[in-house]
Amino acid sequence: MPGLRRLAVILYPDSAAEARALKSYEAAARALSIEVRPVEIRTPGDIRPVIADITQMNVQAIAAVGSTLLTANSKQVVAAVERIHIPAIYANLDFARSGGLMAYAPNLSDHFLRAATYVDKIFKGAKPGDLPIEQPTRVELVINLKTAKALGLTIPRSLTLRADELIQ
Repeated sequence: MPGLRRLAVILYPDSAAEARALKSYEAAARALSIEVRPVEIRTPGDIRPVIADITQMNVQAIAAVGSTLLTANSKQVVAAVERIHIPAIYANLDFARSGGLMAYAPNLSDHFLRAATYVDKIFKGAKPGDLPIEQPTRVELVINLKTAKALGLTIPRSLTLRADELIQ
């Protein structure tokens, strides 16, 4: 996003994984001279008022960490972000499919298929502790062009060509 100087990062602060994710956002942002402003959401009741307060933070964009809390309430999160009219990217593909601007994340269906192979190995006698930990090998980009239009954004063709899924 050209001209991006301040980014709000929405996260559940009591999660160690999300704290690590925030540090990754901050490191990447520093390299691009972008200021990260953490936005903490602890309960579903926090979603609407906390996201509404983002308008006071003078940010140009939002990134939402892929927390269980946010994912379980994705429609509420997307609706709250839509109300404040700030572009957002999510760490779960379903957010873009629910009306969010875009998502960049591993495909959870792929994870479930891989999990089935682990179950098969365990049923055949493998010890769970002996099985290797696997990281996602494929990350997908989903762009909701309908939301982009509502925000008055033009998504560059170079980005739409890289997308795994475009929502019209």
